[in-house]
Parts: sequence; C-alpha cells; structure tokens
Amino acid sequence: MVQKKSILELLKEGPVVGDGSMCMTLEKRGYCRAGPWTPEAVVLYPDGVRQLLREYLRAGSDVLQTPCFYSSDGKLEVTRSEDSPVFKTADFNKAACIMAREVANEGEAIVCGSLSPVISWSRNRDKVGARQEFQKQLEPFIEHNVDFVLAEFFNFVEEVELCVEVMKSAKKPIAVTMRIGEMGDEAGNSVEECAVRMAKTGADIIGVNCMYDINTNLKTLKRMKKALDDADLHPYLMVQPLGFRCPEVEDEIQGYLTLPDAPLALDSRVLTRTEVHQFTRAAYELGVRYIGGCCGMEPHHIRAIAQELAPERKRKIPADDLCPAYGYFLKYSAVNWNRKKASNKEYWNTVNIGSGRPHCSSTNVPHENVDLK
Repeated sequence: MVQKKSILELLKEGPVVGDGSMCMTLEKRGYCRAGPWTPEAVVLYPDGVRQLLREYLRAGSDVLQTPCFYSSDGKLEVTRSEDSPVFKTADFNKAACIMAREVANEGEAIVCGSLSPVISWSRNRDKVGARQEFQKQLEPFIEHNVDFVLAEFFNFVEEVELCVEVMKSAKKPIAVTMRIGEMGDEAGNSVEECAVRMAKTGADIIGVNCMYDINTNLKTLKRMKKALDDADLHPYLMVQPLGFRCPEVEDEIQGYLTLPDAPLALDSRVLTRTEVHQFTRAAYELGVRYIGGCCGMEPHHIRAIAQELAPERKRKIPADDLCPAYGYFLKYSAVNWNRKKASNKEYWNTVNIGSGRPHCSSTNVPHENVDLK
C-alpha cells in the first residue's frame, strides 16, 4: 500500500477537505436517535454508516472522521433507554476506527479520531472524571493508529485545554474546534481569548464547528485570525459549518438549538451547493485551510467544497465523473432552458432561490432559556 501523507503534510501543500454531517444525516436515514445523537449504528447497523463514509470519500473528502460523536461513558449512560443494549465508549470507538480505516483505504483519505465533550465537565466541572472520560475515548484511537485526533463541539475553552492535555499522550497531530459564534464560549470568554487559548494548548489546527450560520462562522473566524496574528500564533485554521441557514441565532449562546424548528424541521433552511461554493471561497481567502462540514452538511455539500478548492488542491474528485461542478451535464437535458444553465457559474451564483413556502417566514424567533448539558 502506498504511504499516505499526514494531515500536516497535506495542509502544507494546500487546503484539506473534511467530511460532513454524520449523526444528523444518519437520523434522517433511520440510523441514529434524535436527541442523544449517540453512535449505536456503528455496532448495530454498520453498513448504513459505512455507506455514508463512502459517499464522503466519493465527494472528495481528504479526511474521514471516526463516526463516534458523543461516545463517552457518561453520555451513553444517561441517554440509554431501558430496552437498549449496554454499550461503552470502547465498543463504539473501536468499531468506528475499523470502518473509517476500511473506507479510507478504498481511496486516498486519512482517518481522524474524534473526541467529544463529556458530562463529567459540563455538569460537575469534575476535572479528574473528565480526564478519565477523554482517555477512554482516546485509547481506541491509539490502538488503531488513527492519523490524527480532533476535539470538536466544545463550548468551554477550559474543557478544550483539559482535553488537549489528554490527547497529547497519543503523540499525533491535534485539531480542536469549538462550537462558538460571535458571543464566545459559555463561560464568557471572548472569541479572541478562545482562539489564543486553543492555540496555546499546542494544537496544530484550531477553529469552529456547528451551531451557527455560515456568515457567523466567517465573522468569528476573522476575529480568531486577527487575534492569533496579534499574538504571533500560527496554527492552521479549520471550519466545519452547519448545512443550513440560521442567521437569527447569531446572538444565542446555544445557536441553532434555540430554533423552534430544530432539529426535525430544518429542511427548508438547507444550504444550496452554490452557497457552499461561495462560503468555501470566502473561508479560504480568510486563511482557513481545513474545510469540512457538521450537522446538515451532506455529501453533495462536501463535493461543492472539494470542487471549489480544486485549483488549489490539485487532487482528483471521484464524483466528478458524473457530477462536475455547476451542472456540466445539463447541456444534454431535454429541457431547453436547463441546457442554458449548464456550467453556468454566473447563473447559479445570482439565481434567486425560492423556498416554495409562501406562507412561512424567512426566519424564526429563538426559544429562551435553552441549555445544553
């Protein structure tokens, strides 16, 4: 087998494309519980998970994350229903490592082991318990030799610092992302302070994921970049955004979770692939070098990221054989007007998008007093 490049080698060469939504997409397909968002499917329905990983690989992902979000013993214990099997972190993370590597080896992708926030911290600020939970998440990643490790979806920079202390024992490149927007973290630390503190952990890659609109992501990343430059800190920047629009939650500490239509009625908010092209270019020009997706970012969105960055990446996108950017094959359409849209980037970038729901508002009023624990 040809030796694959490390994440840091790939980033040195140019932008890297991550994968996308896992638990939210699996829920739509019937393989994940809405609410707990825990990864039982990696054991109970592995073919369903493996198929989604393959779709991200075909879309152009350079990295496949282990599909084990919220796989921590504390989370699994408090969300287990009475008639459910008893699973531990090791059960899910081991299975996730094996299937991610299996699919990655079908192409040129590398594997990232993903750690999640833990209840020991969010409920009790128990540092000893949190370290133990992080260690349990990490051990299968060391055993199965993932290529790098990622701490994602953190809303307390202090918990990030604690997690990175544990992650360093893996002796692998480290990435960390926080689910923050313009308000900073839940403890009141500003965007700038979060960025600097994340970088000072020694993480190689830092950034944001989930919770907020793509425009909010760009505002947040711009502030992070300036703070890092001012502090003479230079980790790679990373973003894994939502796959739907939610501008009205920019000033909500719990982001899109405060929407009345979350999580089961967000379909009308889904990003178009053209919006993903535009976001990707804006993020790249801002200095972001790792771009993937979080909740709602489907394989066609990841394909748009890969296609937008094709000039810089210079890597083959498997799906381009049938689905090149901007509808190349529309030139063969039986519909005359559709033929005019083929490969028409200007058209797709300026078309007015309709929702098909004339009696619905364009935004919503967030709920008050939403808490995530």
